[in-house]
Amino acid sequence: MTEAAHRAVELAARDGYGRLVAWLAARCGDLTLAEDAVGDALEAALKAWPERGVPNNPEAWLLTAARRKVIDRVRRRQTRDRGADELRTASVQRLRIEATEAADTPYTSGLPDRRLELMFLCAHPDIAPRDRTPLMLQTVLGLDAARIGSALLVKPATLGQRLVRAKRRIKEKGLAFEVPPAAALPARLADVLEAIYAAFGTGWEAWPDADEPGTGLAWEAIWLARLLVGLMPEAAEAKGLLALMLLSEARRVARRSPDGLFVPLEEQDTGRWDADLILEGEKALWMAAQQKSGGPYQLEASIQSLHAHRAKSGRTDWNGVCQLYAVLAQLYPSLGGSIGYAASLARVGRPEEGLQVLDALPETALRRHQPAWAVRAFLLKELGRADDARHAYRQAMGLCEDEATRRWLAKQASELP
Repeated sequence: MTEAAHRAVELAARDGYGRLVAWLAARCGDLTLAEDAVGDALEAALKAWPERGVPNNPEAWLLTAARRKVIDRVRRRQTRDRGADELRTASVQRLRIEATEAADTPYTSGLPDRRLELMFLCAHPDIAPRDRTPLMLQTVLGLDAARIGSALLVKPATLGQRLVRAKRRIKEKGLAFEVPPAAALPARLADVLEAIYAAFGTGWEAWPDADEPGTGLAWEAIWLARLLVGLMPEAAEAKGLLALMLLSEARRVARRSPDGLFVPLEEQDTGRWDADLILEGEKALWMAAQQKSGGPYQLEASIQSLHAHRAKSGRTDWNGVCQLYAVLAQLYPSLGGSIGYAASLARVGRPEEGLQVLDALPETALRRHQPAWAVRAFLLKELGRADDARHAYRQAMGLCEDEATRRWLAKQASELP
């Protein structure tokens, strides 16, 4: 019973944390207070659910508990700072009424999704640019500093300090919890897209069977992208990001063999790819292209579209992939794009050039980056430099957190002459 209850709390936290924080923050106007209240509600669930059983609607239970935690904290704060006469403020009174009603009313309609509002708040010009993406990942998707730091290649301790300062600034500036005016949306869009994609990348690294179909962090990112496309239909890059994630997610199941072994993209059984997701992704990419406003997400989605086309043609257009990566690297340079470009060069018989692409990247960015070492090993293998390739494979294995991928890397190393 205890184990099942703890698992239910874990699932509720993963699936509902961002919605709960965003909704409460919008109502009480205090991001830190909302986060603390949801944290207290989850802690209360860990104590109550093993004894009383998991409620029929866990998120409703957490919402009611978190609302009450907000009221209690505000009451204590106002009593301490301004006296009991300040208790009957409109916002606290509203939350108190809602908390009482929620305890007695069946919760069937679902929590209004206000995560986009919170994301655009975190992208406010008064927030330091480097803090916007990690702030969104923590407050909207509930990732801790360790996971965010791993995704963004930042030390968790450093990141934690930055996040505390960013939240303090939101409170001190009194920044509004609302979707900004239409004229202000484009300036904040890039940060929101970056955070959604970072969340997807973190979820993408999970085992394909770690979540039920249509759940997990990757699907949260896709859901947010769909909301964003609805909010900003004129934004071609929002559609490009949605297409990129859908075309990638379509291959999730095929990334592992039936017995759990890692399967690289070029060896995946296309019959296991999700045709519906591919179709939705292709449609989103086509719609983005009609707006004739290019960008990096559309280029990356186009690369994934070429890979998806193998399901119909039986072959991968590696020349096309390489050409798209070359454009991506030139117009929108990034670590991931450069690594992909290097790997694609080997696929068209130019591994030496691929190695030159890697060697041109900052050493500090590559030293602890597992994909860079794996691609370097592949390039060296193609060049016949077995000893150097073995060393690179060992480095990649040491940085790999996925046991199935580690075993695959070890197999590649063992096959070297």
